[in-house]
Amino acid sequence: MTRPAIDQLPASRIREVANAGLGRNDVLAFWFGESDEVTPQAVRDAAAASLQRGETFYSHNLGLAELREAIAGYTTALHSANGPVGPERIAVTSSGVSALMVAMQMLAGAGDEVVAVVPVWPNLTAQPAILGAEVVRVPLVPRDDGAWTLDLARVLSAVTDRTRVLLVNAPNNPTGWTLTRDEQQALLDHCRRTGTWIVADEVYERVWFGNGPAAPSFLDLAAPHDRLVVVHSFSKSFLMTGWRLGWMVLPPGQLDAAGKLLEFNTSCPPVFVQRGALAALAMADGFVPGLVQRLKAGRDRLHDGLARLPGVHAARPLGGMYAWFRVDGEDDSLALAKRLVRDHGLGLAPGVAFGPEGEGWLRWCFASQDLARLDAGVQRLADALRR
Repeated sequence: MTRPAIDQLPASRIREVANAGLGRNDVLAFWFGESDEVTPQAVRDAAAASLQRGETFYSHNLGLAELREAIAGYTTALHSANGPVGPERIAVTSSGVSALMVAMQMLAGAGDEVVAVVPVWPNLTAQPAILGAEVVRVPLVPRDDGAWTLDLARVLSAVTDRTRVLLVNAPNNPTGWTLTRDEQQALLDHCRRTGTWIVADEVYERVWFGNGPAAPSFLDLAAPHDRLVVVHSFSKSFLMTGWRLGWMVLPPGQLDAAGKLLEFNTSCPPVFVQRGALAALAMADGFVPGLVQRLKAGRDRLHDGLARLPGVHAARPLGGMYAWFRVDGEDDSLALAKRLVRDHGLGLAPGVAFGPEGEGWLRWCFASQDLARLDAGVQRLADALRR
């Protein structure tokens, strides 16, 4: 018998829909959160060269020293308002989701309270539940135009002296919502008063369509010793989803604890994957802006199409790679998503996969090089709605 906390974890609703389309070559699949572009050639070449050199052995628990230096430089270039971020604050992890799990293992355990801003990618709220923590969900608020906003007063009321962790993902998967500077400052100030840690999932910070090279980050405001853990991934900004590599930015003095947990979880990331990451960071300034422009083209093409469909409500996101929309009269997102894939060959993620707050909504990943493929998907949705 497994623990009740494990038995009560819901299975992936996205996988449930995807399974309905397995084996069919006529499905236009937009359900997973990744681009259809392959990893850049320079990154693949660096990893292949590492393998040819025989770099198939363990590395340091915290990652290669040169990669931690490179991540520190990359982070400082984006977020230097409070001084440089040094490698003594960087831990390399085997995926962004592993970084989130290690952060939660560091900070929360059985009986602790974790406040989460939702809807959100389900792994984030499942992780503290696995550890026996109590998860308090504070929902974003949908507007009539399809955009979602933060009820700041409600979050501040939910975070008290007994709250161990505030969990925030912004830019948000699935809604595209992003924190403002003022909201970040209010949350940071409040958590300083309550002694609450902030775990900020900022993996979409470069997939950003607003001003500047990155979305607002807690690192722009926080002092080094604030109770803040920022989680990142190479998956989205560098097209490295299958490589499974991420990192954490921690307060000084926390690396020993992170290193212990990394040893017990994954020991260390593969060296050849880290060599690929070094190549990715070396080309970041030239590569990431172009990727963002391609994603913006996909965003605008898809939203232009959705805007022409009667009864469909969606707002263009400032960050992330998803259209998040609802259809008048459709309240069961799982049933709708299954019907779309079964009867029309259109694969979308049901909103309920991201928590009950997402019920009645659908998520569509627009990270497609082929804009005509997005057009075809919109046409299939239009056909489905007409019937």
